[in-house]
Amino acid sequence: MVENMLQRLLDAETRAQQIIDAASHERQGIIDAAFQASHAADERFAANSAALRAPYLQEAQSRAQQNVLELKRKYAERQKTLRDLAARHETSAVQAALGLVLDPAH
Repeated sequence: MVENMLQRLLDAETRAQQIIDAASHERQGIIDAAFQASHAADERFAANSAALRAPYLQEAQSRAQQNVLELKRKYAERQKTLRDLAARHETSAVQAALGLVLDPAH
């Protein structure tokens, strides 16, 4: 009877150890699967980050091009205004210069 009870205790201990080993193996499998899922999610995010940024980069490039065109237009207008002013004042400047050269006392 004592031997029978000891045998049952040994069997119970063996089953408990098997349950512990199976649980440990299952836990490690869950950890490995979670790690792989996390790694896959990181890779998907890295792959999609360029696609996520693309519309913003395209919008920024478009705005930059519009700003460059606007600055070129303003520069051309300013250059035309300065040339018009120079042409209008050219005659009076030439006359003033000739006046100084021909009549230094004046």
